[in-house]
Amino acid sequence: MIEIYQRSELSMSKFANILKKDRRTVSSWIYREVEVTPKKEVLEHISSFFRYSDEIWNENCEKEEFLDIITSIPTKDVKIIEANHEGRLKYILKNESEQRLVIHPKFPASVYRDVISPKFYAQKENSKVDALKKERIDKMLNYAYKSDEWHDIKSLLYFCFSEIGNFYTKEEKIATLELLYDTFHDNYNKRLYLFDSFSQKIYGLDTMYTSLDIKNNIMFFKSPLESVFIEIRNKEIIEKIHRHFTLSKESPAHVKPNDAGKILQILIMVLKQNKNLVDAYEEINLKTSYGELFKNNLSLSVQERL
Repeated sequence: MIEIYQRSELSMSKFANILKKDRRTVSSWIYREVEVTPKKEVLEHISSFFRYSDEIWNENCEKEEFLDIITSIPTKDVKIIEANHEGRLKYILKNESEQRLVIHPKFPASVYRDVISPKFYAQKENSKVDALKKERIDKMLNYAYKSDEWHDIKSLLYFCFSEIGNFYTKEEKIATLELLYDTFHDNYNKRLYLFDSFSQKIYGLDTMYTSLDIKNNIMFFKSPLESVFIEIRNKEIIEKIHRHFTLSKESPAHVKPNDAGKILQILIMVLKQNKNLVDAYEEINLKTSYGELFKNNLSLSVQERL
């Protein structure tokens, strides 16, 4: 138990809560102030929380075997999904059938990109793939489909104003922003979060496409290899990530969903008037309370000129 506590890096209070014991009692066990053999129910609480096999409590379990069990990932919690384009689309549709909470790696998400400007990413696909892509687009844009989507501000500004690796025309940028506005504005089934990825990490939060379904206890994300998904069914991990993107005190600094539409409208206006990144910041700073959030995503040299 001492080894598990030390490796967990949890506070004494949190560890005691897992064991369903008071802090003083658990502290006396950990620091060997008293010699005691924890009851079976205490050991079961540890196994349940950390998802360890009950084998670790067997008297015959050697130290090497014990360490191997508590440091290895349970294979039932992680699954590798490798499939062609058709298989990947079927997998996404199946696991996002009812609702989704998605953290996107870049703006715009592929669904909105494929509606407005599919040509840069078009591949020769069979009719089944085309039908599945249309099915997914129709589902995502359906008013009744529940979807929480997180896009980082850095990626949004890159899409609007970067001159490097940005293949969207001005008209496509405006049309994409208008599509998102029409999809999320005044729709209680959908929420758009624009978050400051630099608020918790100096280089920004660069994630793979990550999708969570807390109801069915499943989460999957795309690996660097396009054909591979990583599926996770570890309840504690899924709940922890879900809390991070649903509880205001834990989530990254962000534009509230009710205000996201106003940000999109400002960016649409700026693009239509052929204005630049600094102009966009000044408009956002003037008309909303998110000036600092967007300023934090500008380079230091630009910030010095503001």
